[in-house]
Amino acid sequence: MLAAVHVPLGDHLWRTWTSPRHLRVERVLYRVGGIDPDAEQTWPVYARSLLAFSAVGVLLLYALLRLQAHLPLALGMPGVEPAGAWNTAVSFVTNTNWQWYSGEQTLGHLAQAAGLTVQNFVSAAVGLAVAAALVRGFARSAADRVGSFWVDVVRGTVRVLLPLAFVAAVVLLLGGVVQSFSGPQDVTTLSGATQQVPFGPVASQEAIKDLGTNGGGFFNANSAHPFENPTPWTNLLEVFLLLAIPFSLPWTFGRTVGDRRQGFAVLGVMGGLWAAAVAVTTWAETHALGTVPQAAGAALEGKEVRFGPAASALFAVSTTGTSTGSVNAAHDSLTALGGGTAMLSMMLGEVAPGGVGAGLYGMLVMAVLAVFLAGLMVGRTPEYLGKKIGRREVTLVALYVLTVPTLVLVGAALTAGIPALTAASVQEAGPHGLSEILYAYASAANNNGSAFAGFSAGTPYQNVALGLVMLLGRFVPVVLVLALAGSLARQDRVPAGPGTLPTHGPVFAVLLAGVVVVVAGLTFFPALALAPVAEALL
Repeated sequence: MLAAVHVPLGDHLWRTWTSPRHLRVERVLYRVGGIDPDAEQTWPVYARSLLAFSAVGVLLLYALLRLQAHLPLALGMPGVEPAGAWNTAVSFVTNTNWQWYSGEQTLGHLAQAAGLTVQNFVSAAVGLAVAAALVRGFARSAADRVGSFWVDVVRGTVRVLLPLAFVAAVVLLLGGVVQSFSGPQDVTTLSGATQQVPFGPVASQEAIKDLGTNGGGFFNANSAHPFENPTPWTNLLEVFLLLAIPFSLPWTFGRTVGDRRQGFAVLGVMGGLWAAAVAVTTWAETHALGTVPQAAGAALEGKEVRFGPAASALFAVSTTGTSTGSVNAAHDSLTALGGGTAMLSMMLGEVAPGGVGAGLYGMLVMAVLAVFLAGLMVGRTPEYLGKKIGRREVTLVALYVLTVPTLVLVGAALTAGIPALTAASVQEAGPHGLSEILYAYASAANNNGSAFAGFSAGTPYQNVALGLVMLLGRFVPVVLVLALAGSLARQDRVPAGPGTLPTHGPVFAVLLAGVVVVVAGLTFFPALALAPVAEALL
């Protein structure tokens, strides 16, 4: 399925980025917003537009959550308390979709549909816009413009996310996913008791939840809930939606820079790392040690029996490798090695294949680092796609690489090192308890949103702290990427010479994969050794 859509979807994304024509509905939006769609921006203006747009999104969503009780379709739900509303507003605007709450017991239909689902669209479009700006930086020469943020975010929403999500929602609806604006319904169970079953606009949220690599579920059980994910084939469709855009963007990158081989090299690294993680996690979940797992044939605790351990492993790796956070199994119930691999997928920077837009620009940043290291080995000024990688570019890349590990390790250390915070949030003692903390902060800083369920995040401290980590983990790297795009766009293209490192073949792909793994390994291995590795050895 991914191979079938790789070229057509990649071409559609390329046309979305490069077409000079504006659709009628887009022109209406530009007119309402007072935007000149033909006026491009320098990278600082592009960055300020993005930050302002996201700040307004946080404020509007925060207000909607706080005032929920006074708005229609609240279903009797009270307003969300301040720390929780802050955390949720930041979470959905940053494409993290971390949920400290149970959706069906906390939010009404208006908050779910007009608040969370809207941000599912525009936060994913922001990621696409940043990727477009960086690719333009590589493709352009002696230019001081990287595009228009407003055009990029409108086109990403109108031309890509809305039509694809509409089709996906209809297919999910046909598969049994619920779509209704009715409130909870009383039903009679098989034993004759009465049970209240919640309903809501689920299919419309489920489609963009997965397609936009968002992850926030309508129900607390997320994609393990039969109203969100009824059958094995809807489960396969949801995994496909997670991966479709991220795995198609390398083709778009190759088309835009005029060398499709460059896109294949990036795709090969993304696919290789993802496949390796799927293999390790599937083996860990189907060959779990212990008398009970061996008797059952797999580690079935925490798995939805409609899907089983193999489909749960595929979903877990896909959701943590794409910054989605959607789950169809309890990640806290994964084996030590399986849970550790899911955690490592986030710690690699979520570039295999990464979120919508975020995976591509993250991998391209690592490619710049790879050619810099290769240049040091041979004593040449490194070049990538005809652009010299100098001190400014390397500084921006270094800051990008250090931002998320700093947030993860400092945030996790505070929770692990302060007994009151540990007691309030961590369920398990020993290595697994440390895994819960590390997973939570890796998920927040990488804008993933999944969690080990034993970690209680609904405390005022964790809501505020994780909100800050999500905010910094999203927008500090984004600003650095835009600065890198502006720096690259200003350069003249350097013709390839006999000493230029080819960046389209298997040698560079292996080098790039090695840099991704080694950078994450050197940064996080000590913490991983104390948590999932130690637990696996017990």
